[in-house]
Amino acid sequence: MCWLLLLSLPCAAADQAFQTSAPQAILIDADTLTVLYEKNADQPAKPASTSKIMTAELVFEAIKEGRLKLDDTVEISENAWRNGGAPAHGSTMFAALHSSVRVEDLIRGLVIVSGNDAAIALAERLAGSEGAFATRMTERAHELGFTHLTFTDSWGKDDPDQRVTAHDMAFLAAHLIRTYPDLYRYFGEKDFTWNKIKQPNRNPLLAMDIGCDGLKTGNIDDSGYGIVASAVQNGQRLILALYGAKSAKERTDEAVRIFQWGFRTFAIKTLFSGGEVIGYARVYGGTQGSVPLVSTTPVKLMVPRDPTEKLTGRIDYVGPLVAPVTAGKQVAHLQIFRGENQVLDVPLQTAADVKVGSLSRRAMDASLEYAEELFRKYVLKK
Repeated sequence: MCWLLLLSLPCAAADQAFQTSAPQAILIDADTLTVLYEKNADQPAKPASTSKIMTAELVFEAIKEGRLKLDDTVEISENAWRNGGAPAHGSTMFAALHSSVRVEDLIRGLVIVSGNDAAIALAERLAGSEGAFATRMTERAHELGFTHLTFTDSWGKDDPDQRVTAHDMAFLAAHLIRTYPDLYRYFGEKDFTWNKIKQPNRNPLLAMDIGCDGLKTGNIDDSGYGIVASAVQNGQRLILALYGAKSAKERTDEAVRIFQWGFRTFAIKTLFSGGEVIGYARVYGGTQGSVPLVSTTPVKLMVPRDPTEKLTGRIDYVGPLVAPVTAGKQVAHLQIFRGENQVLDVPLQTAADVKVGSLSRRAMDASLEYAEELFRKYVLKK
């Protein structure tokens, strides 16, 4: 992997000064995907009902692709009713056995009142069985790059094989909000009535004055209370994932405190414009020895308002690239670090074509590459 020091920007050590009692937590900016704070964010946790965010993602994907419609109806099977409905004594939308329920109402039952019966019914509708749907949940999470998410059911029962991380759940929430903005709105509805039973949204942050508009809470007795939430203030959206709180009160108090700290502490900064040359990648055997690298979109980062420390950045790629090189090909990543913690990762593309060079140029490049390999092998390793 080849890399180079790219930039050095002032940045406060705010995340080191701030602390939370939650065992696992991460706060990110939804627009730039900057990590603003993290504590044990890659440590495995039991998702409980926050796993319904992944269930919702698959449902939303099916709607976006036309495989499912909001007006479609789903019959509540005995499995959904017995294991997720009133007889199970868990969170439920109280769907009646063998009743037909519109998909839109099942979505509301899923994300507003955390109905296990709604989750099971949607899983059976999309995959034929809850087991098959859980397999697809894990596959879909990994396709999206969230390789630390493993699901064994659609609603979040206590299963030792069901594991998530705060990091991947926060970025899953960012994906869902960005990809399905018209469907995400259901997470923010304050209550839902079904079977003449009115229930409030299970997310307590919706009632707090912090701009929260989603997503899900969850708790399992032996692993504590968790939440994945998003809030907007002055056009800025932050996403929090928190697991392991000792009580519902601690979960709420810490979530509010982290959001307030994030909105108060950070502001957005544009590092590079879209299409601006950020750096160069070496090219082997071409008419030119390097090719410029750009991001197709502006590179923005959330930085502390009171800077006292430095950010560093590097361009990471496998190189040198071998000619011919075509413009518009993703070949590298811009990585930004706060101390040892990576806070931003942006794909970079080649901004120009590089044709195959002359025989003499290729021979020269081969000689240089051989000399560098000897240097790495016999000098750097000593």
